[in-house]
Amino acid sequence: MSTPTRRTPDHALQRPQKPRSAWKAVLALIALAVITVWCAIGVGVDFGAIARNWNNASGTLLQLAQPDYAFFPKTLTALGETVEMAVIATAVSAVISLPISFLASRATNPHGPLLAATRLVINVIRAVPDILYAAILVSVVGTGAISGVIALILFDIGIIVKLVSESLDGLDRGPQEASLAAGGTWVQADRVAILPLAMPAFVSQTLYTFELNIRASTVIGLVGAGGLGVLIDNVRTFYLYHYLSLIILEILILVVVIEFVSSTLRNRLAR
Repeated sequence: MSTPTRRTPDHALQRPQKPRSAWKAVLALIALAVITVWCAIGVGVDFGAIARNWNNASGTLLQLAQPDYAFFPKTLTALGETVEMAVIATAVSAVISLPISFLASRATNPHGPLLAATRLVINVIRAVPDILYAAILVSVVGTGAISGVIALILFDIGIIVKLVSESLDGLDRGPQEASLAAGGTWVQADRVAILPLAMPAFVSQTLYTFELNIRASTVIGLVGAGGLGVLIDNVRTFYLYHYLSLIILEILILVVVIEFVSSTLRNRLAR
């Protein structure tokens, strides 16, 4: 009686892989270094200027290291306006972005020309920086928070639609196909089968956008679009860096608190 032979696993018959040589990594690092130096020469980077201007910089840094807390009451109005701008822009952009996200996803929009047109418009909206939106709107609408809110809404629509439409493309389409097979239209199938699946990602991206709005609203204010940016521009113009450091500290605390709350909510949605 012959004994059964034990089969050797396939992976044991494969030749061991040759250790990768390091010369490719070295060449990649050299190429990266050459490109970096070439770019630095192209934009005229001068590290010697730091040493030559160090006396001026040291005075500025000394003021920045000593925030004037007595200035805090005068920042509350601008701080509140910044938060209000972020809240309004997030709410409005979320309402607008949800249906557009469905139009921008191949999984929920079977009409090729409409899909291409929607994606083209969103790409154009996303290509323009928020501060450029604010600069244009200040010249059209005027200085103040309304210009900043509209700029943030455009900025948010580009981000939310891009992220949510990509998440729609990756969803399980089984329930949607079942709805279509049962005689439903695409709109009905998207509303019944896809929308409940897409809501966690939509809410998560909206909260993330709210975080971005707090930072962005302080930047667009530099061109007169309301919020803390206007106050930053005023104190910077008069070289009041001890006031500026207090404003930066307030922004830091505000962003950390909002990030913590937003991250907690997004983690709960992901469970």
